[in-house]
Amino acid sequence: MLHAVHMTVPDKNRQDRPERSAADTLRGLLPYLWPRHDARTRLRVVGVCLLLVAAKVATIGVPYAYSCVIDALQPAAGRAVMMPLVLIVGYGLLRMAAAGLGELRDALFAPLRYRISRIAAMRSFTHMHQLSLRFHLNRQSGSVTRAIARGTEAIETLLRMGVFNVVPTLIEALLVIAVIWRLFDWRYAVVMLLAVAVYVVFTIQFTAWRIGLRRQMNEINSEASWKALDSLLNYETVKYFGNEDHERKRYEDAQDRYERAAIRTQVSLNGLNFGQAAIIAVALIAVMLMAGHDVEAGRMTVGHFVLVNTYLMQLYMPLNFLGSVYTSLHNSLVDLEHMFALMGEQADITDPPDAASVPARLDEAPAADIRFENVHFSYRPDREILRGVSFHIPAGHRVAVVGPTGAGKSTISRLLFRFYDVTAGCIMLDGHDIRTLSQATLRGAVGVVPQDTILFNDTIGYNIAYGRLGASQAEVEQAARLACIHDFIMTLPEGYATRVGERGLKLSGGEKQRVAIARTILKNPRVLILDEATSALDTRTEQEIQSALHTVAANRTTLIIAHRLSTIVDVDEILVMGQGRIIERGTHRALLAHGGVYAEMWAVQAEEEAACA
Repeated sequence: MLHAVHMTVPDKNRQDRPERSAADTLRGLLPYLWPRHDARTRLRVVGVCLLLVAAKVATIGVPYAYSCVIDALQPAAGRAVMMPLVLIVGYGLLRMAAAGLGELRDALFAPLRYRISRIAAMRSFTHMHQLSLRFHLNRQSGSVTRAIARGTEAIETLLRMGVFNVVPTLIEALLVIAVIWRLFDWRYAVVMLLAVAVYVVFTIQFTAWRIGLRRQMNEINSEASWKALDSLLNYETVKYFGNEDHERKRYEDAQDRYERAAIRTQVSLNGLNFGQAAIIAVALIAVMLMAGHDVEAGRMTVGHFVLVNTYLMQLYMPLNFLGSVYTSLHNSLVDLEHMFALMGEQADITDPPDAASVPARLDEAPAADIRFENVHFSYRPDREILRGVSFHIPAGHRVAVVGPTGAGKSTISRLLFRFYDVTAGCIMLDGHDIRTLSQATLRGAVGVVPQDTILFNDTIGYNIAYGRLGASQAEVEQAARLACIHDFIMTLPEGYATRVGERGLKLSGGEKQRVAIARTILKNPRVLILDEATSALDTRTEQEIQSALHTVAANRTTLIIAHRLSTIVDVDEILVMGQGRIIERGTHRALLAHGGVYAEMWAVQAEEEAACA
């Protein structure tokens, strides 16, 4: 009987899925299965198809050979006959050929199936990195990675189910009906064809109804698990307010609804299994009555009586799993559709066809010249973030940007790195509009030390070397020395091979920041952006890291997004932002003497530091 159908819980993070038919989704898969310039893959596909047909022909021949053996063993005119050795050997060889051809087909197709899945996964992963920051900020990273993983699995499932279940079953059904028509008459073929058609329609419609029940059961189960986990994670809060009974009732309610949903799902499975068995039983009764009548009338041998019954049972076995196959194919098409939808996303930021290049490293060219000219920008049409911002950072100079939250400070750094394009105006690097440069060369020339440093779950050495893949160990250690973290690393038992944990959680904030600085030193960019790089650190750690930042900023054009004003008193110019505009500009001393917004900010921070001292 049909086994229980397992389904994944629907992904609630899936957004904006376009209307796409199953045929469109399958057409999107064809270029992977039949690549235009890969004759070897095409030849393998043809070989798999030939083996598939050959295996089914051998499978159809097995019952026929068996029926011939039975007829040959029947007494003729009351006399015993010799053992039909040739027929028996032929019967065994056909069974061996059917099994061997099937296994050879699987072995030939396996590399193709997994290669197609790998190629699709790599294309999806590469495309996700090509999409702009706006896309990733609007999506949960987990949902994107799940879409890629599920889409890859869907390709493998579609190919496996299609090649090993659906197509072979279809070929076998057609061959059996053709053989029955040829050996007997049209009545048997019609009964078999009708039985198969009713079986398929009943199974698909019943399974489609069961999918909804199964999905509801899984959602309730997930809800119960989530409530239990949430309650246990908030154990102290539950105890603080004495709400143990409330949590028990919430969990009990979810479990009660899950129990009812699970019972409905099981009963529906029993109904499906009984319906399938009833259809086959009715077909068997009809075929055996017809065959028995023909045997009695002398129009059919006993061997052919067994043959027609065997063929119907042989069709029943693969059809028995049609429900689970249909469910798997349905879920796979949905997952594949979502992955193709992600691959159809267009990047907001693209390179022009004739994109120019600029030197990236400081040892290749001097520091770069940066100029913002009447820059306007908005994340949304109804809210402008920057309103005509203009400033100039001469090569090798340091400029700081300060202002309240929401003034547009970090937006300036994102525009310079070209995570977004300006709405109006332009940003120039060495006299080039950055929109005319390739993204690779622009971002190679710009280094960023962010406020919140995220490290890979790998070693300290790997995270520093990430600034310039392929750097030697000596270069990595020199960058660590300049960032004042080498001595700390050497105190660790595993040194540079010490793993930092997920998102660098095994390191303190100051240690992570030094790793980020060392990584940027190793990159050796011509332009440096310090995006509130020390605002999350305590005062002592901040003072220690400032020397490292001065080291990495030496001889580079530096843009500093600052929160603590004490860290920027020696820069060449300070830009004070307010409501998307530069409202004050000048040196630290000049702005204090002016007595404006900057002077007020300085006074407030001085009072806060004095109060904390």
